[in-house]
Amino acid sequence: MSTIDLLRHGEPEGGVRYRGDGVDDRLSERGWAQMWAAVGEFSDWTHVVSSPLLRCRCFAEAVVQRYELPLAIDARFREMGFGAWEGRRHQEVQEADPEAYYAFFKDAVHHRPPGSEPLDTFYARVRSGLLGVFDEHPEGHILLVCHLGVMRAATALALDMPLSALFRMHAPYAGRIRLRRTLRGVELWFGH
Repeated sequence: MSTIDLLRHGEPEGGVRYRGDGVDDRLSERGWAQMWAAVGEFSDWTHVVSSPLLRCRCFAEAVVQRYELPLAIDARFREMGFGAWEGRRHQEVQEADPEAYYAFFKDAVHHRPPGSEPLDTFYARVRSGLLGVFDEHPEGHILLVCHLGVMRAATALALDMPLSALFRMHAPYAGRIRLRRTLRGVELWFGH
């Protein structure tokens, strides 16, 4: 059985804003503390995989150094692109164009920010990445340092959810979920 622990990055520098694949902020001091608290002294991982973005990659590099594990940086686990909303605060977007802001949260499949990555394209690349990790490590226990969007896509994969439901899911900074691939397929595990 193969297991992937997905760990969302901690709080980045720059505050809360649309931070997709076009904004590459580092973790804040608080973000580093959140990440180390989330992993604790756990050391059963066999490999670490990370998004190439700094808010994930820097912590992944620190983990592999601490536990002497192999690291793979995989661009399929980048956050989704938010196009014209990249780097902007939520309130700023809401005030500038409330109709587009609310349409996005009602139907993120058909009402994407201008220039943003299509949701089906994002889901397809994350799905490909997750299934690839499972295939490469059929008996492994992988730590995947990633983004909220990747965790949403992973949940959709495990539960066979429609993409329209992705933005109904939330996870705190340094939040974790677990996927396992068993004879029944990809399963979502809570409380690991």
